[in-house]
Amino acid sequence: MTEHVDRSEPEPAAPPAGSTVTPADAADAARLVAFGLQPKLAPARDQEYTELLRRYRDDPAFARLADAVAAGLGLVVLEVSPRAGMAVTAAEDSVFAVRMGDYARRTAADSGDRFLHGLAHLAVAALAFPRPEDLADDSYIGRVTVNGVDAFVRQACRRLEERAEEQGENTDPATDAPGLEAAWRIWARRSATGATKDARRPAASTTGIVAKALAFLTDSGFLQRTGDDNGGTYRTTARYQLQVRDMAGNAALTELLELGVVPVTDGTATLLPAEDTEDLDLVADAGLPFHS
Repeated sequence: MTEHVDRSEPEPAAPPAGSTVTPADAADAARLVAFGLQPKLAPARDQEYTELLRRYRDDPAFARLADAVAAGLGLVVLEVSPRAGMAVTAAEDSVFAVRMGDYARRTAADSGDRFLHGLAHLAVAALAFPRPEDLADDSYIGRVTVNGVDAFVRQACRRLEERAEEQGENTDPATDAPGLEAAWRIWARRSATGATKDARRPAASTTGIVAKALAFLTDSGFLQRTGDDNGGTYRTTARYQLQVRDMAGNAALTELLELGVVPVTDGTATLLPAEDTEDLDLVADAGLPFHS
């Protein structure tokens, strides 16, 4: 007896070869994202990482799957390449997002210092990539030092104070309302080095704040320490260039660059004279790579 087959409904078309996502594919995609969350891991030093990057490049379906895994974790894929690996940054609502307030609270009890930590990160980005062409050039390497960043901010502070005086603004806010002070005013009044009995650099000094910022960026795979001169010397990585490129539209970063205090690109404290531009209001909590 021949079994009757009901053909009233059309049979679904067979999926194209290679289009079915397997648990192994999902695991590989998640593994690639996990590699991306290890920013100090160089792809060239891990064969599995290199192979997954190659698969991402050559297999569009796998690339879409890896992007979906990243998106599900609240991550934004900036670039996937042999030079940068799988470079990701956290979206504002991601569990991986680092917030300026949390970062500052780990370093100081004074809530006002959060502005200084944000300004330090902003200044590092501006000093490392002072021109649009620096961000556009994949081969460009920025160099910064602790003392150079502090000098850069202090010159910007002087320029901003001059403008405030020219425009008749109050440059000496009431002592009972320190939270109303602009970040640049707090920075200008803070000691650059401070003093301790054992000659250590106080964490609350401005160079201590810059050093903390640079150490954090180094631990995050954005910078590499290259020496101890000028308080510590650092060079940028491909990941940091991508991070700053992604944040190039940040208003505070743009205005800091447009202030006219243009740094030389070797990370020293030698700065060019400021030019006349519009006034600058530094944004509270503005700092890379943080969310407010």
